[in-house]
Parts: sequence; structure tokens; C-alpha cells
Amino acid sequence: MPIARNSFIQMTKLSNVKGRITYISSHAKQENLYAVYETTERKFWRELAKCNQEEFAKSGTEGKCIEARELIIALPESFTEYQPDRLLQLFTNHFKQNYGTECIAALHHNKRKTNYHIHLIFAERKLLDEPIIKIASRNMFYDEHGKHVRTKKEILGEDGEIREGCHIVKKGEVYEKKLFTAKDERFKSNSFLDEVKHSYTDLINIYVQDEKQKLQVFERGGVYLATKKIGKNNPKAHEIEADNQKRQEWNRAVDMALISGVPEPQILEVKRKQITESIKKSIARHGKSPGLFGRVIAVAVEALEFLIESVLFKKFREVSEQTHVAQAGTTEPEQTERSAENIVPESVKIKEEKAESKQPEMTRLASKYPKFFKVKKELDEQNTAIQQKQKQLSAKKKELSEVKGWFKGRKKKELQGEIDALTSQIRDMQDYLPRIVQKIGYRSVQEFLKDFKVSKTEYSQYRIAIEKWKKETGKEPVAHGIRAKLAEKKQEIQNEQKNKQRTHKQNKDRGAR
Repeated sequence: MPIARNSFIQMTKLSNVKGRITYISSHAKQENLYAVYETTERKFWRELAKCNQEEFAKSGTEGKCIEARELIIALPESFTEYQPDRLLQLFTNHFKQNYGTECIAALHHNKRKTNYHIHLIFAERKLLDEPIIKIASRNMFYDEHGKHVRTKKEILGEDGEIREGCHIVKKGEVYEKKLFTAKDERFKSNSFLDEVKHSYTDLINIYVQDEKQKLQVFERGGVYLATKKIGKNNPKAHEIEADNQKRQEWNRAVDMALISGVPEPQILEVKRKQITESIKKSIARHGKSPGLFGRVIAVAVEALEFLIESVLFKKFREVSEQTHVAQAGTTEPEQTERSAENIVPESVKIKEEKAESKQPEMTRLASKYPKFFKVKKELDEQNTAIQQKQKQLSAKKKELSEVKGWFKGRKKKELQGEIDALTSQIRDMQDYLPRIVQKIGYRSVQEFLKDFKVSKTEYSQYRIAIEKWKKETGKEPVAHGIRAKLAEKKQEIQNEQKNKQRTHKQNKDRGAR
């Protein structure tokens, strides 16, 4: 089944920018190099590396000097149809326009030609409009760390000679040459990479022709768990694949929870307590273990399923106490929720001037509510069917646990076969949930439900506004939207045809007389 694909954009720090540029832009080093695009001369990168190394030495910081940063941007394979030079230029200029910094980029394929991607190196500093050049008005002395000292005596050794690493800048010579600004701090922030991911994902989706191949940015800290990519010849491929299957189990349970009406904050709380905190504690006590993650996920899924049951029971109890007319979640699109009669939230942008002169208009999402309602109904029905299967599975597991004795092997085998079959059915039915919303262009159940809730509120408010307008004006509302316009046009054509037929008949009758 097609699943929502997440964009892959990774950022790394470069401690040897000149070497990295040579590596990504050389045909001798790259088997499948299609294009290289530069926004400035190579001299810029040599000067940038020198500036960064000098500033790093002055700071006295330990570790490696960061000379530049690199983005690796994975592209859909369908992008091989575009002209490589223009494609690379588009993506590089997109970054420079947004952040105003110099870049050099290369467009590659891996050896098996399964990973089409861009390497984009960018500078954290910009060239100054006017270089700052300082000339020594007297001899200047520097110690081994590049620190300026007052007298020559401070850089001499016991033998009276200048110590190794120390140096003198003579009067009239340049002792400081500043070509670049300070590093832009935003490139170090946690939000920068997230911003870049959204920006490039939106750009990619503009040029993806197949709707099913459109990408989305995985929201860290959201209700879902991200699956990991398995690289070529990865020795931990089987371990990662098993890990991904566990993550998918959680994501399936999340879809069911969202459809059942479990609030997102409660799902996030289960995720935090049962997954994030549990893994941290287990690692601290016992270290990393291959089976640890699977056990943690299994417990988390059970906790989420219990939460689903409690929410559904609460809904059932509330519905039982209410009248059949006000049943929660079953209002048809043609009916209006009277409970919201006097509430008009700011998010509802109903264009309403004077009630007696202009009819209220539907918002974009309000107009989609009838279609969304059908999709939500399909989700609810599928969700209910899954829950019924899960009850059957629980009953079978209980029955198996109660089978005792040495001579019950055949019975145990039959029950285990039924359990395996039900488990497979449930997994397939859960996998169908996101496919229901993907048919109308949404990438996840969560994304659809957010728009569904807004559309439901806006549609309800529109119905209230229309009823009020009808009472105040005594007029009947005119349908809006493309379908309504087409129907109106069709009616006009039919009326014209009837008029022509009537005229033709009248003329014929006159001729007969």
C-alpha cells in the first residue's frame, strides 16, 4: 500500500570545506555526477576557511573548526526527467534567496542509481561590503596561541630566541584583515533545519507530477513515530526493519485513537510516558538491548488501546443520555448543530455585510464538509470493524491461555492459527485507514481530521448564518460553488432551448394559418 513519504534533508558541519567541495564536484571522485552550480568563485571558500580557522584559534575552543555547513537533499526519482543543470540551479538559488549566503552545490546519483540527491554547501559568513584592513603603527608581538602581547620579551624563550609558534608583525605591515561578517547564529539554531525541511519539501511538491509521490515533513514531537531509512549493505538492516515494524504498530494504533476521538494531548502523554521515558530509564538501568524497543512499544500500544476503549465507553454513555437527534458525531451535513447557535469563532470567515443585502458565503473548508463527512463516516466504519476484530482476537487469546494438558496440542495449534490470521487481518485493515484519506489528497489521518473538524465548525456556522439571513430577508439562498454554477448554466441552456422551440412552434403555427 502507498504510505505517506517523508522528505529527507540532512545537515552536517564541515571542518574541511575545500576538501569537501573537491569531493562533491569532481567527476574523478563521483561516478554519477550530473551538475555543479556555484554562486561565487572558489577563491571565496579558500578565504572563508582561512577566516574561520583564524577566528577559531583566537577563541581557544577545543575540537574542530567549523568552516561551513552542508545540506543533503533527497529528490524523488521522477526528478531525473528534469534538466539537471536547471534543477540544481533552482534549488541552490532557492536557498541563497532565502538566506542570502553563498553556496556551491552538486547533483548526484548513488552507484545503484536509487538515490537522486543534492549536496549543497553554504557559508555561515557573508563578505563585508568593504574589507577592514588594519596596518601596524609599530611592531606587534603574538604568542603561540595567536594572542597579542605587549612586549617582545613575552615571546622570547630562555635562550633569548623567539619561541616556536610566536611571530612579529613589523611596523607598516597588515596585522588584521577582515573580509567576512560574524557567523550567522540562526544556522546554529534547532529551528533552522526544520525551517529548511519545510521550505524544500514545499518546493519539491510543486514539481512532483504524481500526487501520490508528494512528500511531507515528519513533525518531531508529534503523535507518530518516524521510521528509519535502511541504507545499502547496512549490517543492522534486519534490526532496523524490525524496529520500523514496531514503529508502524504504534502509528496504526495512533490512527485508530484519533478516529475514535482521543485528544492529541492524551496521545502525546502516552507516547511520552510509555515510550520516551521508559526507553530512557531502561537504557540507564540495563543499557541498550535489541529487544528493548519492541517490548516498550507493545506496552505503549496496549496503553493507547485502553485509552481508546475508555473514550468510546464515555461517548456511548453520553449518547445514551442524550436524545437521538443530538447524537454526537452523526449529524448529517444538511443538519445544523444548534449547540453552537450563538458562537461565531474568529476562524470562521463568513463574508457577511448587511443581512438584507448580501447572502453569507461558504468558506473553502465549509464547502468541503459534505465530502469530508463521507470520508469520516468511512473511517469510523473501518475503525469499528477493526475493533470488532480485536475483540475476536482477545477472545481467541483468552481461549488459548485456558487450554491445558499434554494432549491438547492440536487444539492449541488451531487456535494459534486463528490468532495469526486475525492479527494479519487487523494489520491489513489498519493499513487501509490512511489510504482512505490519501484518496482525497491527505497524507495522514491526523492531517485530514484537523481539516475535518474546522470544516464541520465552519459549515455549522454557515448554516446558522443562512437561516438568520433567510428570516431577516425572506429570500431563498442562491447556491454557490462550481457545481452550482454549472447547474445554473445548464438550466439557462435548457431554458434557451425551450424558448427556441416555443418560438419555432409559434412561427410554424402562423405559417399554417
